[in-house]
Amino acid sequence: MKVINCTVESIEELTNVVHKVILVPEIPLVFKAGQYLQVVMGESDKRPFSIANAPSAPGKIELHIGAEPENPYAYEVLTTCQNEGKLVIEAPLGKAFVRESNKPAIIVAGGTGYSYAKSIVLDCLEQQAGREITLYWGAKSFADLYEAKDLEALSLTHPNFTFVPVVELPSEQWQGHVGWVHKAVLKDITDWSGKQVYAAGRFEMSATIRDEFCAAGLDKEELFGDAYAFI
Repeated sequence: MKVINCTVESIEELTNVVHKVILVPEIPLVFKAGQYLQVVMGESDKRPFSIANAPSAPGKIELHIGAEPENPYAYEVLTTCQNEGKLVIEAPLGKAFVRESNKPAIIVAGGTGYSYAKSIVLDCLEQQAGREITLYWGAKSFADLYEAKDLEALSLTHPNFTFVPVVELPSEQWQGHVGWVHKAVLKDITDWSGKQVYAAGRFEMSATIRDEFCAAGLDKEELFGDAYAFI
């Protein structure tokens, strides 16, 4: 892990809540897909965010910050980016990085947990080209799946990649999965032998995934997520 000064290259509003922030580190950031960084707001105030880009682009760092005034933890980081144009980070961190394997990878993301998933998907497509990858991404509405069109396009150019959107509040025209994202996974997958799972979302979601997926037959040693270091 290193302490790295970064300048803010751009801030893009993805939804009315989520912003994509591109940082330029003073030195290239060498990391593994699925690792995260900590934004240093103070000596004892360090706030974790997943790194959304693939490791093959070490000269830029992509963050997805879900920030509302009611959530000062993330909102203050976004405000610092906007007002100061720079951040100090510690990176890389985390042991829930993608493993090299022939096993099908099932990636489950809730909300901005997608940033963790994105890095893994991109890295697998680059470095493990023949591996079967399925991404389940859940949010309240389809509009909250802010990169759905990009993922759908990616699935057309990579036959081994499948994107499955899941929404809690569907429109009348919606024909996909409805409800909680982990329930959609359990509905689709009945044979868990030889599978590997990467999970990112709220601690409650991660705990439920561990309990229900392992009860359904997933090997606990094949389940990865930053939350599992704490719960």
